[in-house]
Amino acid sequence: MPRYYTLSALALRVKPSGESNREAWFLTAEEGLVRATVFGGAKSRLRSQVAPFHEGNLIIYHDPVKDSRKVTDFDVHLWRPGIRELWERAATAGALAETVLFSQGGGGNWPEALKLTGLSLDALETASAEACSRIAVYFLWHWTRILGIKPDLSSCASCQKEAKHEDFLWYSNKKEAFFCEKCVQNPDSLLFISPGGRLWLTEIEFLHPTALKTPEKWPTDAVSMQQAKALSQAVLMGALGKRLQTWDIL
Repeated sequence: MPRYYTLSALALRVKPSGESNREAWFLTAEEGLVRATVFGGAKSRLRSQVAPFHEGNLIIYHDPVKDSRKVTDFDVHLWRPGIRELWERAATAGALAETVLFSQGGGGNWPEALKLTGLSLDALETASAEACSRIAVYFLWHWTRILGIKPDLSSCASCQKEAKHEDFLWYSNKKEAFFCEKCVQNPDSLLFISPGGRLWLTEIEFLHPTALKTPEKWPTDAVSMQQAKALSQAVLMGALGKRLQTWDIL
């Protein structure tokens, strides 16, 4: 690999490193998660360019001897300033970024992971406080698909019977599957989802990406959305091995 190379990148996290430098984590279409050092003090041009949720062409210098990387330039195409104008937007965007980081950038499906994360952040930039939760559930549920862990909502894992429109299902984190009322054991210890919750997840799974700009129009009720959010987080918890604290604000 050449010492200088360009990546399509989205900045996820930036933290101070030493007196004047910073460490930055990026999601890239070519290499997944990339960590690189941003050198320079307060007057450095890169300090304003390398910031969370900025997206563009990232130029990296790689030292193969030390196996270290530094940012030499970041040509930002998308700044997304609106995310910082509302607490709910910023908090939701932070939760999405943490999800990407803790799940290793989506495995090897990096271009699709970058696209989904970018579209979700674009929607958050102008979203109302209420809509932020809907966008978060959309992202989390689609993220389970990118990771290859999305459970089948259409049938019972035990009897294999197709779930009818009016059926209730119970999700087992241990078995990573749904069970119908006849097959479920110890239902009080499992995650319950109603027909409304299943319907809403099915609908957002097939929503056109442009619909992310108008989440207020997605038909649902508070109970169904809460169930969808709980299920999405439960499935991801099984893959990550922990619950992310940033999910608490969603």
